[in-house]
Amino acid sequence: MREVNPCDTTRAYAFDMWMKAPMPMVTLFKTLDVSRLVRISRRRGLKFNMLMVWCIGKAASQVKEFYMLPVDGKLIQYDSIAVNTIVANSRGEVSSCDIPFSSDLLVFNDDYLRLTGQVAESCSNHDITDSMVVGTSALASFDIDGAVGMYSGIFNNPFLIWGRYRRRWFRTTLTISFQFHHTQIDGAHAACFLDMLQKEIDTLAI
Repeated sequence: MREVNPCDTTRAYAFDMWMKAPMPMVTLFKTLDVSRLVRISRRRGLKFNMLMVWCIGKAASQVKEFYMLPVDGKLIQYDSIAVNTIVANSRGEVSSCDIPFSSDLLVFNDDYLRLTGQVAESCSNHDITDSMVVGTSALASFDIDGAVGMYSGIFNNPFLIWGRYRRRWFRTTLTISFQFHHTQIDGAHAACFLDMLQKEIDTLAI
């Protein structure tokens, strides 16, 4: 990770427009068809949430804007991406777990199980500070449509939230909300990312 001059990037205009905005976050909603993930999860004994966060990491890794993030008024360039998930810990509370993204699903699955298990037992967050982290939160027990207004003024990372998936005849759908800092990406980049996420879900093979 390293600081870059915004004027030397494609984010120069967005940096000037949005870096000091009182509310620079934007949220998009999208309903995904996750039928394939549900089938793979059941047939291969893989966690649905792991498959979701891997597809998120795979789609994000293909969008160059995801490798830049505004941090403390500066634009930081990263060489790698990680995906965060929220873990129910042994104290009945929640902890945060960053998982390094690997394009190899089985490697990612091993890291996911190992790190989330450690976090659940220790009740200590696992943070990766040298990667651009995509945040996620799965409220899988609840029938929600998404979330807005999560901006803390401290963390500018992109963030996805979803609830329980829904069965409709021969399809299973999942509505997600995707919040992002406008300095990092524009609406078109965000929409492209969500389309790529659906494509990664549709083409996942294991």
